[in-house]
Amino acid sequence: MYLFILKRLGLAIPTFVGISVLVFLMIHLVPGDPAQIMLGERADAQSVAALRAELGLDQPLYVQFTRFFGDLLRGNLGYSVHTHELISADLARRFPATCELAFFSMLIAVVVGVGAGVLAAVRRGGLLDYLCMVGATAGISIPIFWLALMLILLLGVHLPLLPISGRISAHLDFVPRTHFYLFDALLAGDWAALGDLLWHLVLPALALSTVPLAVIARMTRASLLEVLGEDYIRTAWAKGLRESQVIWRHALKNAFIPVLTVIGMEFGYLLGGAIITETVFAWPGVGRWLFLAVQARDFRAVQGGVLLLAGIFILVNLVTDLLYAWLDPRIKYD
Repeated sequence: MYLFILKRLGLAIPTFVGISVLVFLMIHLVPGDPAQIMLGERADAQSVAALRAELGLDQPLYVQFTRFFGDLLRGNLGYSVHTHELISADLARRFPATCELAFFSMLIAVVVGVGAGVLAAVRRGGLLDYLCMVGATAGISIPIFWLALMLILLLGVHLPLLPISGRISAHLDFVPRTHFYLFDALLAGDWAALGDLLWHLVLPALALSTVPLAVIARMTRASLLEVLGEDYIRTAWAKGLRESQVIWRHALKNAFIPVLTVIGMEFGYLLGGAIITETVFAWPGVGRWLFLAVQARDFRAVQGGVLLLAGIFILVNLVTDLLYAWLDPRIKYD
């Protein structure tokens, strides 16, 4: 198992280095002068030259890359031209909000998606199967921004049951110790703040969970149907085992490898910043921060944000690979 982990780490490190090179080159592939684009067309030449010197764009490419990679190894992503703060500090404040939203969205998607997929596979060809698959197709097809607006209109305006924006109500006297608000509220025993935080999560988590939920449901159904035709499943039925034991203990565990692949990929996408969902619900996460950085033409911030999200995606894929080996020990010997 340790050798398997080392092999996966050996693949992850050069991947991250390659991504860092691509992210560095990104700012040089943008048409035009990045400093001119940041300041706007009406900026004078002196201001453009000063910003180029501040960003190090007047240096040779190899010098810029050496400084960029050295800063990266020290965890320094530079300063944001728009907020004039350390990009790493901005990301440290924003990323926990994205983590909380992604976690609860994925929790909804896994619980409902796996349940719907199992139900559809067990009742193949029946009414429940068709209803689950129609719902999954609709979940993939409906644009998230439209669904988010409809949820706001229905549950936030016509039936004002849920908050439609933000992370916590302004009237609450809540001072977080870290930027993981749920964890802070739980540690402090502030149940009013905890309930309010969870209440604010409902609408964006529902909107964001639709696509991964639909994909997980379809994959669970397809994978489980394939496993249910295997000889050892027929043997389990012949032994007189209960349906729940056959499905959940024997069939689903062996059918879960491809489902886990989908879960890992979708979770990586969610952690990568749900730009549309965070923008619609004014959720203060990395996705909305990147959207505002692009609008402000803050290329240094976009560069740092993309690098962080790429690293997170690599880490999620690494964890997914390790879970493969835990679920099926044969993978370690391939």
